[in-house]
Amino acid sequence: MARQGIGPGRWRQLADGLTVGRALLGLPLIVALASGQLALGWGLLLLGGLSDWADGVLARRAGGGSEWGARLDPLTDKILIAAPLLWIGAEGLLPLWAIWLLLARELLISGWRSAATGGGPASLGGKAKTILQFVALLLLIWPWGGAGWAQLIGFWLFWPSLLLALSSAWGYLRRG
Repeated sequence: MARQGIGPGRWRQLADGLTVGRALLGLPLIVALASGQLALGWGLLLLGGLSDWADGVLARRAGGGSEWGARLDPLTDKILIAAPLLWIGAEGLLPLWAIWLLLARELLISGWRSAATGGGPASLGGKAKTILQFVALLLLIWPWGGAGWAQLIGFWLFWPSLLLALSSAWGYLRRG
């Protein structure tokens, strides 16, 4: 009997499943951080970042993701980024004005993308911003020894991620 490969529809389903799973990580992530379980929170954020990468790989393997996944994926990224940002703000690791500016940007672009055909594909700047944010946040909530240096690096990586966020937002809005 010949072995059949996985078809594009199945790859899309797997990508969409990872997206939904990532959306569900937001609540346990904020609960873990708020209850002082930083290692668990760090692991959940890392898992979310890796699942974001994996669902992109699966969607490309399918020749493109579903329209539903294209709309949900950026929203799940926002949930996953907002959870640790709220905790980081409460801990005073970043100024609240910068966190609110970033969250306002994310809401603005989410609204724009929801109205765009096909969910408004992410720009290269938007993708770079997301990667830099994940790295900065992972370092800011670093739960093990050397947290001071990790938080310092995370603090300094946050600022270029904020600039990329604002720059990519301007690019999205300019495109209409």
